[in-house]
Amino acid sequence: MADEKKVRKPHQEVPRGLARITNIIAIGSGKGGVGKSTVSTNFAIALAKTGAKVGLMDADIYGPSQPEMLGMNKQPEVRGDFLMPLEKHGIKFISIGLLLDPEQPVIWRGPMASRMIQQFLGNVMWGDLDYLIVDLPPGSGDVQITLAQQASLTGAIIVTTPQQVALGVAQKGLEMFRHVNVPILGIIENMSGFTCPKCGENTAIFKQGGGEQMAKDLKIEFLGGIPLDPNLMSSGDDGSPLMVKPNDTPAYKAINDITNKFKEMMAKGVEKAYEPSDIQKTGDGAIEITWPDGKKEIFKAYDMRVNCPCAVCISEETGERTLDPKSIPLDISIGAFQRIGNYAVSVVFSDGHETGIYKFDKLSELQKKQKDAADSTFEV
Repeated sequence: MADEKKVRKPHQEVPRGLARITNIIAIGSGKGGVGKSTVSTNFAIALAKTGAKVGLMDADIYGPSQPEMLGMNKQPEVRGDFLMPLEKHGIKFISIGLLLDPEQPVIWRGPMASRMIQQFLGNVMWGDLDYLIVDLPPGSGDVQITLAQQASLTGAIIVTTPQQVALGVAQKGLEMFRHVNVPILGIIENMSGFTCPKCGENTAIFKQGGGEQMAKDLKIEFLGGIPLDPNLMSSGDDGSPLMVKPNDTPAYKAINDITNKFKEMMAKGVEKAYEPSDIQKTGDGAIEITWPDGKKEIFKAYDMRVNCPCAVCISEETGERTLDPKSIPLDISIGAFQRIGNYAVSVVFSDGHETGIYKFDKLSELQKKQKDAADSTFEV
């Protein structure tokens, strides 16, 4: 049975193509070569086999691999201004690899890649999905930032291998998600030992247990380890992923165990980062934020403007504020605002300034400082 649908919060501006998706799960790795795409593909299929409706977005613009892994490489149908995802092995999927010549490299600057991700988020007709799995490129650049800003991510899963160099980079990718208020759902350790198919002995070719230790150190769920398995590698090459047909390989069992653990965790509910339940502009040009506990706070335009965190108002080199508060008119107001993902709001002021991105946690800190300053003045 498919997972029970949840109604998205009415205050969120959801891209049209995502409006009927319950959970959006980003799968990142920090660095390349850790098998993130292989994990994403097989995890998506394993989820679908539990009865969930699942989509897979190949967001690795420069190195798309899902068409080959899923054994389908044809142009998606266009209906109006929407792309229709292809369907294979029980999941829907889309990839830049379906739209471009597979023999030609993608030579795009960051803004072009970001626009492509925006198209995938807003102009792919996914329909009703319990889970959209997003296979990210390595690193923490434009694609990751665009995804965090444009989609309300349920959370992220980090894939790593046991070696120290991979763990170090994976932790940087993990911290990027934390920075933009995206919950970390867990860590998967890929290439976690090799089980000999003849004798059953396990050998830690690339070490073992590093991902589990990192999860323990960071107090994050360890979803499990996937051993090196020739069957897993070859299944990606022939377009028939390992999880399509039941088998007795160690990797199949490991991915099933990870999927079941993930489902159990989702059934209990994901602890979301503290973010507003509603944001409104007031009649006098301020912003009113309603927090999850029902508390409402008013953020005045002048206070926000003089505390703007952008590079125009604060020196990137010294961190010192360069904006002179006396240059800001006392009657300044907020003309418009836009919510950015789970973590911030951007504001257009009546003086034309619009480059500030205000993180929700920083707004709370600002309100507290102003309250403390007011109480101190009152006491004096």
